[in-house]
Amino acid sequence: MDRPLRIGVNALYLIPGGVGGTEIYLRSLLAALAGVDTRNEYFVFTNQETGAGLVPDSANFHHAPQRLHARVRPLRLAWEQIVLPRRCRQLSLDVLFNPGFTTPLFAPCPAVTVFHDLQHKRHPEYFRWFDLPFWQLFLYWSAKRSTQLIAVSEATRQDLHKYYGTNDARVRVVPHGVDNVFFEIGRQRKTEASRNFILCVSTLHPHKNLDRLVRAFRKVRAACPDFRLIIAGMHGFQTTAIEQTIANCGLGAHVQITGWIPREELLDLYLRASAFVYPSTFEGFGMPVLEALAAGIPSAVSNIEPIRSNAGSAALLLDPADEDDIAAKLIEVISNPEARTRLAEAGPKRAANFSWRTAAGQTLSVLQASVRRS
Repeated sequence: MDRPLRIGVNALYLIPGGVGGTEIYLRSLLAALAGVDTRNEYFVFTNQETGAGLVPDSANFHHAPQRLHARVRPLRLAWEQIVLPRRCRQLSLDVLFNPGFTTPLFAPCPAVTVFHDLQHKRHPEYFRWFDLPFWQLFLYWSAKRSTQLIAVSEATRQDLHKYYGTNDARVRVVPHGVDNVFFEIGRQRKTEASRNFILCVSTLHPHKNLDRLVRAFRKVRAACPDFRLIIAGMHGFQTTAIEQTIANCGLGAHVQITGWIPREELLDLYLRASAFVYPSTFEGFGMPVLEALAAGIPSAVSNIEPIRSNAGSAALLLDPADEDDIAAKLIEVISNPEARTRLAEAGPKRAANFSWRTAAGQTLSVLQASVRRS
């Protein structure tokens, strides 16, 4: 197709500060798309919570606000299924990009949908009983009805094949990038004195394994009593349980849960942290790992896919099911000078393999291919 494409972006799912890494994903990807594509026209559908700030300030990006409050999930899904297709038809869109798992089942144009993970299939026990049916139904139909799918990792691509029988021709793996600000933090860290705390950037959900991390940290403090643990991320389903574990372990003065914090405060934690830990038992990608590596923070991360492949040899790998191993790897990453130097040097080199500009170019190629397939 020689003419510019009219591309819709379904951002109706995005609630600022309320959807975790998928918000960072979309904001970073849209900014990168604006940098690589000045030809095609983009129409970004937003809800009332998000507003125009999501839309890049580029002539070919247009804000398409919807009179919808997305915090009420059934209402958001109904709007997506009933109203959004009409909006797509009115704008004569060539393709609809769905970066948040779900798509209108009867979209009037080809649809490309991003799957960040299939946790609802791998770990349905982590979902509330009244949420799980929505995930099961709408993600199943999104996988079946979308013209093409984007998986953010090879592990997620394999899950799509396992649970939904998708063939390779319809799925493209497009990894996340990492914001350049983290590389700048890495350069600043070389002249800044780090503080005695271990940073974990994570939503407080069960699969993040934070309960076990807190228990392991009690053992870390026995060897390194000057260290604190800071868990930065929005509150999730396991917040109360984690707070109780902190109290039971007598760590109330030594473990801090920040909740959701502004981006500037989070970046400051990356700048000052002595070490980084990510003990998750399941991930679709694990963006904070790349951020920590880019910042040159000596890191200990879960020995699971896709974290293992993303980190390579630039982080210590820990067994997320073994409390003792978590503690041992944390003690090594904060007290072994040789390991710290090696990891601080290896991290930015490894993270440099992941670029939002590359992700944007690959995403654009999938959007263009979906139009050719239709």
